[in-house]
Amino acid sequence: MSRKLLAYGFALWLGGTLGVRFWGAFLLRPGSVTGTLLLYGLSFLAMGGLARRLCRKAGLPRREWPSGAVALALPTLVLDPLSSAFFSAVFPHTPPSAAGLFGGWMLCCCAGALLGSTIGAAAGKAPDEVPSR
Repeated sequence: MSRKLLAYGFALWLGGTLGVRFWGAFLLRPGSVTGTLLLYGLSFLAMGGLARRLCRKAGLPRREWPSGAVALALPTLVLDPLSSAFFSAVFPHTPPSAAGLFGGWMLCCCAGALLGSTIGAAAGKAPDEVPSR
């Protein structure tokens, strides 16, 4: 597991947690279906691209990008269940009714990172063996 990507993942988790702590009420709006779908979709795509960029920056061979994405997502997957369990204490400026949206958002972010690290591999070949076009 890439320690560098684990560190990036922790930094992303910390920055995101602080951002939601202070501005969560603006991002997480339980009554807005459109806003929620946009937040989930854009975050999924952004994390897919970010995972690819950070794996490349970390110098991982293409075949190791999926494990790099796991390292990147691990802090969120381990620490955000605690943030969700103690939502009102961790995010005092965000309505408690947004806790479910928050949990779903974190899953979308992690799914985007994991999927983004695997896109582009040809079927039956290791990602480093994909012919260039």
